[in-house]
Amino acid sequence: MLDSVEANNFEALPLLSLNHVSLLCRSVWDSVRFYEDALGFVSIKRPSSFKFNGAWLYNYGIGIHLIENPSIDDFDTIVEPRPINPKDNHISFQCTDVGLVMRRLQDMGMKYVTAVVEDQGNRVDQVFFHDPDGYMVELCNCENIPIIPLSSCSFKQRLSSFYKSAPAKCGFMENAMMESLSVEMLNISF
Repeated sequence: MLDSVEANNFEALPLLSLNHVSLLCRSVWDSVRFYEDALGFVSIKRPSSFKFNGAWLYNYGIGIHLIENPSIDDFDTIVEPRPINPKDNHISFQCTDVGLVMRRLQDMGMKYVTAVVEDQGNRVDQVFFHDPDGYMVELCNCENIPIIPLSSCSFKQRLSSFYKSAPAKCGFMENAMMESLSVEMLNISF
């Protein structure tokens, strides 16, 4: 059973990063305009072999693939505007100036909700809003909270002493994540 096997027993996959998010939309035109105007994405060429209406957008190292489905209302609950709820499904984008984001949304007449996350003296500002099809979008300065794997060695050792069990070994994933985090921190500090 997978639950009983620790993640460090598996070799990491050769994944590099998130490539794209694919979204169904009622109108490709409306969604393209939104992602370009509100978020600064740029339309890019998509393969000509596709036999359905859609669009590809790209910026910030991320792609958004839009697939038009005018009958989305027939089988999706997005048709009724839901309240903007930070605990709902959403896509999140890192940003450096949350205030600028809020001013742009105000200029566009868009409704949004803000939230703040605080942890050990670190503060993350968040802005949540909907795209034309009701998908939740978040913009935040999430880099303010460091990424610390729960399975890091020191954390496991503290837990093992707490539970009086044998000390845990660091696995491949923990070492890879900590090494990557260390390199990122060194790059930032110079």
